[in-house]
Amino acid sequence: MAGWNQIQQVRKLEEQADKLGLKFGAYKHDDMYGESVALIPKDSNALPIYSRDAVMFAGSLEGAAYWMQGVMWARDYDDMLKVSDVAKRERKEQDERNRQIVRLLKSEKNTLVNT
Repeated sequence: MAGWNQIQQVRKLEEQADKLGLKFGAYKHDDMYGESVALIPKDSNALPIYSRDAVMFAGSLEGAAYWMQGVMWARDYDDMLKVSDVAKRERKEQDERNRQIVRLLKSEKNTLVNT
């Protein structure tokens, strides 16, 4: 059984994952006891460079917490170096979404022309 503190920890991890564009899911590979978790893109709009079923992390909740801290550290470091920031990341993600839409429209156009 989970206690209140554990529930609060899981909620905090879910909030942190959400800020990174991720959500928790079941890890479907090599997890005999169902104790591993996976972090995957949270929706079709988040992390557009990855497929919707891409597993960014798989392991324990504790491992997920450390992994997410590492991602946040890397983002903060890039921000301090002026290599990247939230606005640049969002712009590049939108560019990727736009590329995907253009590819989809071109493939649909080719399908309609060839029928």
